[in-house]
Amino acid sequence: QVQLVESGGGLVQPGGSLRLSCAASGIIFGIRRMGWYRQAPGKERELVADITSGGSTAYADSVKGRFTISRDNAKNTVYLQMNSLKPEDTAVYYCNVSWYDPYRPYVSWGQGTQVTVFS
Repeated sequence: QVQLVESGGGLVQPGGSLRLSCAASGIIFGIRRMGWYRQAPGKERELVADITSGGSTAYADSVKGRFTISRDNAKNTVYLQMNSLKPEDTAVYYCNVSWYDPYRPYVSWGQGTQVTVFS
């Protein structure tokens, strides 16, 4: 059974930093893409950043230059380094992993971790 375990959320003041981690376990074959989404109260879930198995990255315009996504393929772990945090970054952050076995592709979600940026 595939599990995604997230960590690293919390409270931080504007301008501060946090680092999120998401470790995937139970995936025997391969992972294609790993990413982070977020959902603020009253808003739809949105893509923050993702990274392919080859290391290609993509970011939401709102976080470019402030957030950095990276992954450790040996550990099946994805990270999100968040710098210069703003109150509008406050949301629940979800890890998302696209993986596959010999039969079909799958998408799994983490349980979410709260990030709160307050003055």
